[in-house]
Amino acid sequence: MGKKDAGATKLPVDQYRKQIGKQDYKKTKSVLKATRLKAEAKKNSSGFRDAFLVVAAILFFVLCVYAFFYLNLSTEINLDLDMD
Repeated sequence: MGKKDAGATKLPVDQYRKQIGKQDYKKTKSVLKATRLKAEAKKNSSGFRDAFLVVAAILFFVLCVYAFFYLNLSTEINLDLDMD
């Protein structure tokens, strides 16, 4: 008797999967194709974005180094001129 009652109840995960499966059948092929293409485009664009961020970080680092040396050298030159 206990086994019969236990088999009748389904896990919530199984019920959720069944609902998702029913929803996918309702979609047309064109909608599914558009969703797939959108996901692929998003996946491919992240590579471009990552490359852009790396280049931007390198340029920012070079600019900071340039500014550091420019400020240090310009103050040393001004001190040398004031000594005369």
